[in-house]
Amino acid sequence: MRVPLLLPITNEPRPYAWGSRSAIAQLRGVAPSAEPQAELWLGTHPGSPARLVDAPVEGVATLADWVEREQPSGSTGLPYLLKLLAADAPLSLQAHPTTEQASEGFERENAAGIPLDAPERNYRDPFAKPEVILALSDTFDALCGFRDAADAEAAIAALAGSDPVIAQFAARVGRERTASIVEWLITRGPGVDDLVERVTRAAESADGIDADTVRLLAAHHPGDPGIVTALLLNRVTLSRGEALFLPAGNIHAYLRGFGVELMTASDNVLRGGLTLKHVDPRELLSVLRFDAVEVPRIQPREATHGVRVFRPEGVGFELSQVSPASETAIVPQSIVLCTAGRATVVSDDQLVVLAPGEALYVTADDSGARVETDAAGEAFIASPA
Repeated sequence: MRVPLLLPITNEPRPYAWGSRSAIAQLRGVAPSAEPQAELWLGTHPGSPARLVDAPVEGVATLADWVEREQPSGSTGLPYLLKLLAADAPLSLQAHPTTEQASEGFERENAAGIPLDAPERNYRDPFAKPEVILALSDTFDALCGFRDAADAEAAIAALAGSDPVIAQFAARVGRERTASIVEWLITRGPGVDDLVERVTRAAESADGIDADTVRLLAAHHPGDPGIVTALLLNRVTLSRGEALFLPAGNIHAYLRGFGVELMTASDNVLRGGLTLKHVDPRELLSVLRFDAVEVPRIQPREATHGVRVFRPEGVGFELSQVSPASETAIVPQSIVLCTAGRATVVSDDQLVVLAPGEALYVTADDSGARVETDAAGEAFIASPA
């Protein structure tokens, strides 16, 4: 039997509590789920490797199995992980390490005998986790990176009204190092709980995007210091087709929306609030970049007509968006995901038509695949760069 060059793949959505019950199901054309569907993973990550729809070789059931078969000598799977991400509630405040920080932390926790699946584990692999998120919903809201201290001071002062404690905090933001303020907040230093309560109360009757952020976070995580930490960060709303690039050290939290996410195949997440999961303030503070940054939007280049490529420098992956009625070539070891209409993938004598939510893997032996979208079609291609 001839081994195919195009392998349809699938997976079950991850049921994280912040997920949507409708977004992923609606894209796939199935009934809404009874439980949240937060992420659909398409890759070889051991946490949820994609499954082969029709395994062409006995004993090869997952994409991880197949990639190991393709490159058995020291194979660690695909270097990237493609996801659908659907958030109906805010994710945790978090940041990711550099490769050097991840490698050192991974070895340190191994030497300490901390199991890989232990809740208190910070580093589950020795890899960085830079990521791109592109909005599929009309809007996608996020917090990303520290904003200018003067802007944060002004925003908090506007929220303070007649509350002297919030006003004093605003002045502190303008004069102290951001790192010391964040440390005080995430370690729940003296006065933090009172400040969080006052800020939450002030936002109930205030207008503007900062008050909206506080109300949203307080509704899901009442009393969490991350409510105040969020006021130090950039708030951004992406329109459909716009994207962010989140490098190592950037503190961020997705708030709500549906998108396509591409990252390195890592599970290293250092959390700083808005979660019931493990928070290690010391470790998070060691990886954070506290300098003020602009909203980290990533602009695509147009590779060919109707094909936009998002390629951050130095990360080893790229995300291509194929618009309706467009066509482009695909490099080996890529994943194609259809998100609207129909996408037809052609290689030699093989042809696969993908409906929304369906995906396939282009094998390492395939050097001539291409994807075509119909008049309503849209597809995303995750590729090594």
